[in-house]
Amino acid sequence: MALKVIGAGPGRTATFSTKFALEHLGFGPCYHMAEVFRHASRNIALWQDVADGNPDWDSIFEGFHSTTDFPASSYWRELAEYYPDAKVLLTVRDPESWFDSVSETIMSERMLGSLEGSPLMRMFKGTYLKPYGDRVHDRAFMTDWYARHNQSVIDTIPAERLLVFHPKEGWEPLCEFLGVQVPPEPFPRVNSRDELGGASDEQGGLPSDPAQLEAFAGGYIDQLKAGAFG
Repeated sequence: MALKVIGAGPGRTATFSTKFALEHLGFGPCYHMAEVFRHASRNIALWQDVADGNPDWDSIFEGFHSTTDFPASSYWRELAEYYPDAKVLLTVRDPESWFDSVSETIMSERMLGSLEGSPLMRMFKGTYLKPYGDRVHDRAFMTDWYARHNQSVIDTIPAERLLVFHPKEGWEPLCEFLGVQVPPEPFPRVNSRDELGGASDEQGGLPSDPAQLEAFAGGYIDQLKAGAFG
């Protein structure tokens, strides 16, 4: 099964809302960081292989038709080459608000500290955290990285293959890009604090044990999806 849509927008660019939108339009299941967590005992090892330079994209995305979010978005260039018929979706937001968001959630000291020394953190450092090194809390560095990331996608992917998209635009541009009809339901909306950020506050971070992480993630995805179209 080949990917049909590759999400190039990093985490905290409404990637959960976009995941649910793509699934609603028939491009699911959609691979998101939460899917890494849902089957952590299998997926951490596969993404560690990516970090070690031995990606098996077919195994990672087996059963999926699209992607959003980290860690897949960090490999947009490789995936666009590996799946040449897939379209590329770049979800965007203001760089300053992006930095504020990641700093409060997925890249907060609380979140990353809860995983220090775990296999998951080793994988994180080898994949989506790798470009930042020890500068993840450096506003100027991070916002510059974010702007350069977006521009690199725009400069690399042919215009007919790329949609630069803010979910506030709703269904119309996304449906036109994918060649499908606009559905009657409202565009899915996930609370900005709920993309694994707000929920992790309750326990001081994410579980480092893969079995506990799987149990947490599975229920969490279902919970968010149930409320996304409300």
